[in-house]
Amino acid sequence: MEKNSILWAPWRLGYVRTIPQKGCFLCRAFRTRIEEDEKNFLLYRGKYNFVILNIFPYNNGHTMVVPIRHIKNLESLSHQEEKEFMFLIRSSVTILKKTLHPQGFNIGINLGRAAGAGLKNHIHVHIVPRWIGDTNFVPVVCKLKIISQSMEQLYRLLHPEFDKIRKCT
Repeated sequence: MEKNSILWAPWRLGYVRTIPQKGCFLCRAFRTRIEEDEKNFLLYRGKYNFVILNIFPYNNGHTMVVPIRHIKNLESLSHQEEKEFMFLIRSSVTILKKTLHPQGFNIGINLGRAAGAGLKNHIHVHIVPRWIGDTNFVPVVCKLKIISQSMEQLYRLLHPEFDKIRKCT
């Protein structure tokens, strides 16, 4: 980059200035009224789990599947929670393939601080769409990730597809 070049990512300021709040941000998002789902980027409310967009995504379309119950271990999931959890992971991948056309996915769960869990007491799975060439020098050199779509646009694209799941369950 030239000396005077500037790469802007104004949406990141929200993360930098985030004032830590007490309690679990995932539980807080789920406890809001259904009318606030778009504002909170909550895509789907199931009986035992929900799907939400990551507001500080690794890539465009980064979603998370989260048990409603505040639990920290896979082995704490009931049979019903686990079944819906896996159904929503699979459904999320299907919806992201249909709407964003990624060429691959990173899907993972960080269990415990040593494994990189930023939120160590409420288990959740990250679903990150990937495209060939989506990683370049910018994140390495500038510690900056470029996301090509606003959260609001992404929500409006994905939410109708998650509504279809609701009608089938």
